[in-house]
Amino acid sequence: MRFSSHRYLAIILSALSAAMLAATLACQSAQKTSFMPPAQAQAPALIASSSPPDPHKQKTAGSAAAPQSKPQVPQALEVDPVADLIARVEKEYQAGQDNYRAGHLEAAKQNFDSAFNQLLGSGFDLRSDDRLEPELDRILEGINGLELAALQQGDGFSEQKSEPAPIDEANELTPAVDQNVKAKAEAEIKSTRSDLPLMMTDQVAGYINYFSNRGRGTVEGALARSGRYEDMIRRILREEGVPQELIYLAQAESGFHPLAVSRAGARGMWQFMGSRAKGYGLERSWWVDDRQDPEKATRAAAHHLKDLYNEFGDWYLAMAAYNSGPGTVQSAVKRTGYADFWELYRRNVLPKETRNYVPIIVAVTIMAKNPAQYGLDSVVKEKPVPYDTVKINYPIDLRLAAECVDATAEDLLDLNPSLLRLTTPKFSDKDGEFDLHLPVGTAGKFQTAVASIPADKRVWWRYHKVQGGETLASIARTYHTTPKSIAEANNLDGGPSYDALSPDTRLIIPIAPGKQIDTSTYAHATTHYKIRRGDTVESVAENFGVSARMLRVWNHLKGNSLAGRRILYLHLPVTRSASEMQVATGHSSGSLHPASRTHAGTQTATATKTATPNAVLHHRVKRGETLSSIATSYNTTVSALKHDNRNIAALRPGMILVVRSIN
Repeated sequence: MRFSSHRYLAIILSALSAAMLAATLACQSAQKTSFMPPAQAQAPALIASSSPPDPHKQKTAGSAAAPQSKPQVPQALEVDPVADLIARVEKEYQAGQDNYRAGHLEAAKQNFDSAFNQLLGSGFDLRSDDRLEPELDRILEGINGLELAALQQGDGFSEQKSEPAPIDEANELTPAVDQNVKAKAEAEIKSTRSDLPLMMTDQVAGYINYFSNRGRGTVEGALARSGRYEDMIRRILREEGVPQELIYLAQAESGFHPLAVSRAGARGMWQFMGSRAKGYGLERSWWVDDRQDPEKATRAAAHHLKDLYNEFGDWYLAMAAYNSGPGTVQSAVKRTGYADFWELYRRNVLPKETRNYVPIIVAVTIMAKNPAQYGLDSVVKEKPVPYDTVKINYPIDLRLAAECVDATAEDLLDLNPSLLRLTTPKFSDKDGEFDLHLPVGTAGKFQTAVASIPADKRVWWRYHKVQGGETLASIARTYHTTPKSIAEANNLDGGPSYDALSPDTRLIIPIAPGKQIDTSTYAHATTHYKIRRGDTVESVAENFGVSARMLRVWNHLKGNSLAGRRILYLHLPVTRSASEMQVATGHSSGSLHPASRTHAGTQTATATKTATPNAVLHHRVKRGETLSSIATSYNTTVSALKHDNRNIAALRPGMILVVRSIN
């Protein structure tokens, strides 16, 4: 920040303030990061960047200033909006650190998100002030450091992908009534056996019409998935003494998706809100959410519905209270004097979503119990998936667990939907246990294989099945470890045996904590990508040849949406498996045009010919290339290359450069 020469006192006060801020932040930056479990861990300190005062002007101001014993208060101080922004960002970041040290990881994430988004949403051009871009980079690096710290207890922020709850879409509608549909349904329900009274109203008929047409795919998909859980659900409903037809509440709510999440934050097959779930014994933590456990959540839902029926004496009111809470329904009953859902509906004293909720469930029930009439008799239901259960009291990465039983991590996530991350929980008490579900018949195989991995290494170490032509050296490079470490972990002799690995041999791979995030290698330099309309995490990751998981880690993202973001930070791949240069033109926000893909081994001139004017290219530096030769090949300038690559001076083979072609 520059000051006019005649405002000496303002200079003194501003310089002192800046010096105090710099000293404070310097002390913070001097604290070294210590990666420990969340309750004690230290997130990397954020170092606020600030332009130092001009020494020459400081000296001049000091020599000409009045005696300091009687300073005059200046009329007004100049305000530095950039310094103010950095101070606000620093405050939020420090709050995140405090929450992180206390083990409040979700709150810490929110603090870091706020700090990150305040910078991105400030309206400043990040290149217009030398303080802002480094500030954003430091926050991002700090968040990445937090990810590494969380990884010490498992796969920190890589949350299991959720599904949108289908009830949200249906609840927004007021479907038209088809009188022919209504008449047929009225005739059908007269011969339909049901423990839950089935009533035909215009609202129910409207939803039957909707699910027979526009919403047909939702009903068919849910019926197909129901086969996997139907036997279990019906058994629990029977044991708890509630109508079997309440299985269709889960169909309407979630489509039998254990990972369904509503816009309001209700989660799981039975769409429990957090507070209600806790009251019925469903535990939630950073690692596990029992609302996503099909059997536990079904038991809790049956208990809850039975309690609501005992309170209201009516299953329709019980369902309404399940949706909006017993207090809301009780209040509506007291206001009108009617303990009847349809009367409350007519008097419009219930929330809109609750008024629609019960007709949706009744409509789905009628259709599911009369599949032939609605063309649903051809739907093939999934088979129940049997599994073995192993009780474990230690954390283990699901990738290692899967390797123990020759399955995939996705297989185990499917069998363990209550897990929010790729790691089972770590218990603070000695009696804590997690029921790990494994493919049926593999419990013994798992116990035998995992016994070879030290208990405190089961979050990090891996098994690897040797492929033809692989050596210890090549395997070590893949996992960022050393041949000697692999040999020692597997009791292998040195020398020729290093290269005498038989295909299908299973090796234990020792990996140091924090090293193995991804099997790809990424460039050290950060690439900035300006988000375009229609971009998602998955589409951007595909375009740049990086994993969606790492893109989320680098930018502290959750899910697939990029709403509210302006810029993504990423590191381009430099391994052979991701060596294609990706071209993202200014006219493309999704997948790349096939012609815009060029392999790193091709001549750069080829890339120039396939690139459209003003395209953003990524060039992998080859031996012998210079900034001048690359600029010539891509019809750009050396200064432009330096500008887009952080004033890079020295090139190394394998380095990825951002290149913008010029008309």
